[in-house]
This record gives sequence, C-alpha cells and structure tokens, in this order.
Amino acid sequence: PMELVTLEAQERDRQRNPRQLRSAGLTPATIYGQGTEPKSLQVDAKQFALDYKRGQRRFKLGNLGLVAKAHQVQYHPVSFEILN
Repeated sequence: PMELVTLEAQERDRQRNPRQLRSAGLTPATIYGQGTEPKSLQVDAKQFALDYKRGQRRFKLGNLGLVAKAHQVQYHPVSFEILN
C-alpha cells in the first residue's frame, strides 16, 4: 500500500461557484462517510491531479485531521481536467 499523502484542504468558499474555484487553481470536493455529515471542501488542483495520476487514492487532509479516499473523480470530456 502507498503511504498517505498530505493534501491541504479547506472548507469550500461558498461565495464562489465551482468554475470560479477551478479558475483560482482549486478543485471542489465532497467528503462523506458512514455516520458523518457530508463536507464540501476545496483542494489545490495541481497537487491533487499530480498525486492522483501517480496512483495515490488515499489522502491525509492535513489541516482538517481527516483521512479520505478518492472514490470517484469527474473529468472534463475534452481537456481531461479534473473537475470534482
């Protein structure tokens, strides 16, 4: 198994829509699991894309103190940019 990679994440800025977040170099994300309320987050787009393309699927969300697994990633159909 791969080591956990630390990925800085913040609660999502509700003042910006997903397109604005992506323009600012962030990727919107939602974390959910059994017994927890869903949380909307934003992560650094370049760092997440690089780690994900290297095969990393489990991340330590540094400042939130959580461990998350990327189950589903949505891509743009033409550019293959990670959308969510």
